[in-house]
Amino acid sequence: MTKAELKKFPQHVFGHAFTTLKCESPAYLPWLEKRLKGSGVLILTRRIGDLWELHPSFDVVVNCSGLGSRQLAQDSEMFPVQGQVLNVRAPWVKHFIRDGSGLTYIYPGTSNVILGGTRQQGDWNLSPDAEISRGIFSRCCALEPSLQGACDIREKVGLRPFRPAGVRLQTEFLAQDGRRLPVVHHYGHGSGGISVHWGTALEAARLVSECVQAPRTPTPKSNL
Repeated sequence: MTKAELKKFPQHVFGHAFTTLKCESPAYLPWLEKRLKGSGVLILTRRIGDLWELHPSFDVVVNCSGLGSRQLAQDSEMFPVQGQVLNVRAPWVKHFIRDGSGLTYIYPGTSNVILGGTRQQGDWNLSPDAEISRGIFSRCCALEPSLQGACDIREKVGLRPFRPAGVRLQTEFLAQDGRRLPVVHHYGHGSGGISVHWGTALEAARLVSECVQAPRTPTPKSNL
């Protein structure tokens, strides 16, 4: 950033300015679903407690269950990183602002502005904390004083599916009682899922294709 640009942030000694894109999930995810349905994909909704519940109805399972993989994939490495943000109306805010630590940020969108945030490792609580909300609002107003005039302030809490070893993107062949179930694991994106989802999804699709094309191993017959 230039010296003139930095004058707006007297508490900072340097900064970076760049042009980027923002993907708004509330609009993007329904678009993806519509695209899938339009290509003939059947979407079913059901709750399962074990991947084997999908056998033999499905030849290959893609496990994108996020934090649910603690149970479904017995992956004890998975844990939540809780995040709390504020969703406010401030249509005059047009620029993204984020401090060096990444814990304070202002992300304007098409209809609202997201103010953040927190990273609470291992916290499963989905209830907003009023004190944390006040802290977020105060920090963001320090960066953009005009936010004092923001209205329609709403609190939101979410859980990021974090995995210390990184995204698990691999094929596992489950075996049980002579049965075989190919599972492509695709989870553990943490807070970066929206940034890398298209690339990891393509790789998951490639792994599924390998499973489909691979010769099937006959299920052993019982002599009993």
